[in-house]
Amino acid sequence: MKVVKSLDDEKKETETQQDDPNGYIRMKKFKFVMLLFLVIFLTAGITTAAFALGGKKAVNVTTEQRPEFDKLYKAYDSINKNYYQQVNKKTLIDGAINGMVESLDDPYSDYMTKSETSEFHNTISSSFEGIGAEVEEKDGYIVIVSPIKGSPAEKAGLKPNDKILAVNGKSIHGMSANQAILLIRGKKGTKVTLTIQRAGSKDETKVTITRDTIPVNTVYPKMLKNGVAQIQITTFSDGTYKELVNAIDKMKKQGMKSLIIDVRQNPGGLLDQAIKISNLFVAEGKTILQVEDRKGTVQKYAAEGGKKINVPTVVLIDSGSASASEILASALHESAGIPLVGEKSYGKGTVQTATDFKDGSNLKYTVQKWLTPNGNWIHKKGIEPDHKVSLPSYANLSVINSETALKLYSVSNDVKVAEQMLKALGYNPGRVDGYFDYNTKAAVQSFQIKEHLKVTGVLQGETTARLIEKISELITKNDTQLKKAEEVVKTGK
Repeated sequence: MKVVKSLDDEKKETETQQDDPNGYIRMKKFKFVMLLFLVIFLTAGITTAAFALGGKKAVNVTTEQRPEFDKLYKAYDSINKNYYQQVNKKTLIDGAINGMVESLDDPYSDYMTKSETSEFHNTISSSFEGIGAEVEEKDGYIVIVSPIKGSPAEKAGLKPNDKILAVNGKSIHGMSANQAILLIRGKKGTKVTLTIQRAGSKDETKVTITRDTIPVNTVYPKMLKNGVAQIQITTFSDGTYKELVNAIDKMKKQGMKSLIIDVRQNPGGLLDQAIKISNLFVAEGKTILQVEDRKGTVQKYAAEGGKKINVPTVVLIDSGSASASEILASALHESAGIPLVGEKSYGKGTVQTATDFKDGSNLKYTVQKWLTPNGNWIHKKGIEPDHKVSLPSYANLSVINSETALKLYSVSNDVKVAEQMLKALGYNPGRVDGYFDYNTKAAVQSFQIKEHLKVTGVLQGETTARLIEKISELITKNDTQLKKAEEVVKTGK
């Protein structure tokens, strides 16, 4: 979530409130955590204290008299003067801030260098280049929160909760999300190979993805049957509210009688957008959300008057619906009586503040927890839908590396996944056991014939990409969650 607040002109910093689970998370912990206060005190403007840089004579700096920081200065001076190699003072300070944030043990608090801050701001810009997946750090692993609709990540079959173990063969275990993002992103047309482990599986597979320009279009309207409109919101960015209003107007012109708001695999975004969208559905005066600070002080956000949507509505959620998506879902559910359909949401109930420093770096840390209108804290719990519906089992299959040749006599988990995909599409691969036998080869050949591909009996390259594409189309066609939402919005049950 992001609420921009202007600070004084002298500091020229920007403070933002975030509600995203992207996890621009922890960098490698640095021993000298308290060096952060070097930066703070150099601008504090309170009293005078001595501070020495390396072997130079101590100089007077303006700071508050606090003896607990004597160790801070001594540690800095000792390293700067005596370390066996020349040290970079900025690196020392950056590392200290990283360590301080690390000590919070909060996956949503982070210090970002200038380059990482640039990547952070890219996530809310009009477009960026990469694979198109929101990620976070979780228990030392980089985990996918959600692929962006239509992105290379989605087309490659990446799913929420997939662990990214390595990028181009380099382990990223223990990295922050920011560090991993810098490795994963790249120029359009270039390739990156990710080592993926699906949730609940011990098997690993490599997936090579071609990077592309990822436009941050956030709202996708579609008219279904009988006047039911489906509007998917993929993230909450600067223009999402305006996009949604335009989409609703478009659906009204097409005869909209009821509405399905689809925030499945939506990782969240900006708070103000979630509030403005909730305001379209919640009656004036009713609570949209509450925020609580460390002192237990609670602030309520109430709906205002203005434009309201009064057609029967349902909200679709799943395990990839996080933060701002959960704010919207809980507001509509608890304050407008709108039913929820799908699977339990992600469970991210904290609010972050981020400050951009003059050198281009950024400090982000948790300042509040947000509560639903009824005062529930859904953090690490998620929101349970009124109607729990799962997608077909083949929607959760692992990814297959299109560059790996699966052929006669191959034995691997990728072969097993391919056999499951072929079977779901109506082909007969024989026993689904991970062994590429003659039945599997015949099924691949039949698939290639039907899809007008070169008939080799080998699953690789274009054949693998087409197989993943057809499975994706099958999931869309047999969207059990959407079908249930249509049923509920028509009948109210």
